[in-house]
Amino acid sequence: MMMYVNDPFGKKIDTQLLMFTHLAQLLSAITGVGGLIVPLILWLTQKDKIVDMDTHGKAIINFQLTLWVYAILSIPAILLLGLGIVMLVLIGLASVVFPILNAIKASNGELPYYYGSIKFIK
Repeated sequence: MMMYVNDPFGKKIDTQLLMFTHLAQLLSAITGVGGLIVPLILWLTQKDKIVDMDTHGKAIINFQLTLWVYAILSIPAILLLGLGIVMLVLIGLASVVFPILNAIKASNGELPYYYGSIKFIK
């Protein structure tokens, strides 16, 4: 079911595009950085046209940057009894599970929430 109507401020409501923006993060598994680039482009080009795109886009960019920070921090932690390897596994799981959960939220018209995400962009 695609909602595509105008709101009182002239923006369109498009829950499918919001859902796709979250699912585009899964491109990181294939390309490495596509999960950051594609949502960034969608957010920058659609934030003034789609209702809640600004909120969803900021949440996605913050989450992707947070994953990078956690991954970088896990590298020295590998030397500490292999804790970095556990961190990398958890980062990998989070990078798949949270985008899917938030895509479902977006399709239902709910706002996103990425647990543990650092707010780089407010």
